[in-house]
Order: sequence, then C-alpha cells, then structure tokens
Amino acid sequence: MAALNIPDAPEIDGAKHLHSGKVRDLYELPDGHLLMVASDRISAFDHVLATTIPDKGEILTRMSLWWFDQLSHLVENHLVSTDVPAAVRGRAVVCEQLDMFPVECVARGYLAGSALIDYGRNGEVCGIVLPAGLRDGSRLPEPIFTPATKAALGEHDENVDFDAVAREVGDDAAAELRMLTLAVYDKAEEIARDRGLILADTKFEFGRRPDYTTVLADEVLTPDSSRFWPAASWQPGRTQASYDKQIVRDWLLSPASGWDRASGEPPPPLPDEIVERTRKRYLEAYELLAGEPW
Repeated sequence: MAALNIPDAPEIDGAKHLHSGKVRDLYELPDGHLLMVASDRISAFDHVLATTIPDKGEILTRMSLWWFDQLSHLVENHLVSTDVPAAVRGRAVVCEQLDMFPVECVARGYLAGSALIDYGRNGEVCGIVLPAGLRDGSRLPEPIFTPATKAALGEHDENVDFDAVAREVGDDAAAELRMLTLAVYDKAEEIARDRGLILADTKFEFGRRPDYTTVLADEVLTPDSSRFWPAASWQPGRTQASYDKQIVRDWLLSPASGWDRASGEPPPPLPDEIVERTRKRYLEAYELLAGEPW
C-alpha cells in the first residue's frame, strides 16, 4: 500500500474497512452489505499520484449508476442502494457481497493497448487469430472476449485465452462470462455510438450470488475501465484521442514533468492546468453519455 502511495482509508462510522485499491475504498456494513467508495485518486504507471482530480469519484459513481440502469435488462447488478453516509454521499454505493470470479472480463471491438502489442507479436489476441494488416485503432471484424487474470495490487493483469478461464472457473461459468461480456459490450457500444463516442474496449467484473446467479459488479463503463474515443476523429493507424487520463500520462512523460519513469521515484504533483484538463475530460465523457450537464 505504501509503495503504491495509497493513503489510509478514512474512517466511516459503522463501517469496517476491508480493502483499498488505486481508486476505491471498500467497507463492510453491519448488515453484511458492502460500501464501495470511489475516491478522487488517480493513478498512472503503477503509481497513485499525490494529486487528486476534483469530482472524479462522483463522476465515476454517477456514470456506473447510469450504465447499470441502461443494462439492467441484460444482466443483474450488485447495486443495493445509494443511501450512503453523508461523508461519502454522491461517490459511494451500497452493494451486495458476492463470490467474485477471479478474472477480468474484457471485450474489445477495436485494436488498442495490450491487444495491439499481442497482435504485433503473432497476429493473435488471447488465442484469437485476427486478420492481417490491422493497425492501431482498427475496428475488429467482430467484438472479441479477451480475458485477463486478476493480478495483485500494483502488478499487471495478464491476458489469457478462453481455455485458461474455463480451467479456472469451469466450462459453463466461462461460457456465461463470455456471453454476458459480449452482450453488455454490444449494447454499450451501440449506446455510445449514438452519442458520438466509440467504445473501443472495456473490462467488467462479475460475481456470483449464493443462488449461483451471475451479477455485474464493481464499476461499469467508466473512463477508468474503458477506452472511449470521439467517433468524429477516429482514424486507424495512429493513437486515438481518448476520454481518460491520457492527459496525465502525456504530461508525466514530457520534459515538463522532469520525471524519469525508470528512476523508481514517485511522479511529481500535477500542475493545476493538467488537473483541470483531466477533470474536464472526465466530465465531458459523462455529459456526452448521460445527455445531461454536470
């Protein structure tokens, strides 16, 4: 935790702190439900930055709630209530405790990120052979399920093939996870496109209730878990503009930051201009998708 620069989770009356990630703090409530709190923290290059992005936690929470509503006809979700303690109102939800599947369920409709690197090696992504000649940002013939193992905090998830998921959770559960992942992606991609955005890829987490119902959990289709691009400027063969923390990454890698990524030192504080530009980018994604002003 200290190595990642994750601050101590704030105390919340009546809630027991269970875990903190790069962005979220998780608590258990007396009735057995979980309180999931989205902070304003932002991470880059495996560091949680000392600088926060105002309103980020609330933006992520609102966006997930909006998507849960859009997708409720496809899959049940973990949401119990938005009635949360005043200290975290607007950026927290009460949710079910689930038996979480130990796999990141990733759907890709476009070639980018780690999939682009894997494709460059052997023309495959997670064991799926793709056509020759694809470039950075190319649209795939059809969306693909490209799962990844859940790595320990501070380490990188590892892309795996479908057979590896089946060995981990069983054939039936793996098939259901693939089906749900692609169904949710297809619907979300359609919704995003209608609003002028491309949903290039996204990752989901699923859990299981005691009655074995599979449930969509955690955050959903936010700029932290998804790659959204402006449809009007999409052009394969180059890096696409994205609605996420790319502004932060670009600044950290620029001479202006004075930071050497290989040094092992934590990144420097972000300038006010970079903070505000990043905040506006997250807000723009929310407003475009939800169709309402912040």
